[in-house]
Amino acid sequence: MNSFSYVRVSDVESALREGGAAGSRFLGAGTNLLDLMKGGIERPQRLVDVTRLPLTAIEQLPDGGLRIGAMATNSDAANHPLVRTRYPLLSQALLAGASPQLRNMATVGGNLLQRTRCYYFYDSAFAQCNKRNPGSGCAALEGYNRIHAILGASDQCIAVHPSDMAVALAALDAVVRVRGPKGERAIPLGEFHRLPGDTPQRDTNLEHGELITAVELPASRFTKSTYLKIRDRASYAFALVSVAAALDMQGSTVRAARIALGGVAHKPWRAMQAEALLAGSALDTGLLRKAAAAAVEGAKPYRDNAFKVELAQRAIVRAVQTAGGMA
Repeated sequence: MNSFSYVRVSDVESALREGGAAGSRFLGAGTNLLDLMKGGIERPQRLVDVTRLPLTAIEQLPDGGLRIGAMATNSDAANHPLVRTRYPLLSQALLAGASPQLRNMATVGGNLLQRTRCYYFYDSAFAQCNKRNPGSGCAALEGYNRIHAILGASDQCIAVHPSDMAVALAALDAVVRVRGPKGERAIPLGEFHRLPGDTPQRDTNLEHGELITAVELPASRFTKSTYLKIRDRASYAFALVSVAAALDMQGSTVRAARIALGGVAHKPWRAMQAEALLAGSALDTGLLRKAAAAAVEGAKPYRDNAFKVELAQRAIVRAVQTAGGMA
């Protein structure tokens, strides 16, 4: 681990002032950042500890939505009465992530900022990684790529986003509130994370010195939902494929649907074509299979992860069936 300086702040203004300095990184629970620093992957010159910031509140908004402070722990968010009753999809996704010990430490803001998963990115012994060393190539393209992306990837990077929480937030049309040197802004969750393109070293659209202050959810019209996570073992494992499915039903007819996938792309992946096919129709297995096929249209599998194309379709069908009471 490289040497670095450390400062602890207790208010947002101090955090922005300290975090805006060159080489500075915000430190929350550190469940991802510190591991990357120990491996020599991340090398900040200065850590700004934001764990004392007063950003832990979870409260109802005037329009019926919900505001979750960036420093709320995953456990507190998952078990909050307003989350459990109004946004059970989010609660399920949070509880599917990591272990209880990590959920007690990890924060909502930190969860959004997890780096993408790739064996070669996390092992500095491999020099060929465009995410660590832009221009060096992507070892995963011809290497072992079982966990890697099938959608939205580029020849620069095929890593996948690891968060369960972010997949549910994508389906719920969440907005990320940030503050930085240029003031405040709101970033729709779908625009917060980036596809790799030619700049795989950037996982999000945050600018240097910007601090996540909260995540906001609109009042939910989706009365039926489920989070399905397919993984190699029952606990403490990242998703091979996950599905957040939310339905607004009128009788047996789908008025609106939201479907987001995890484990298949560099960011949570909204299956908008599938959503459009379901809207205005009654749920049946044939329609679900058609929608699932549309969700993976254009998929580009690699040697070891071709199974994800079929797995994603089956997972979508099962998740929507479960949400809609068909399973």
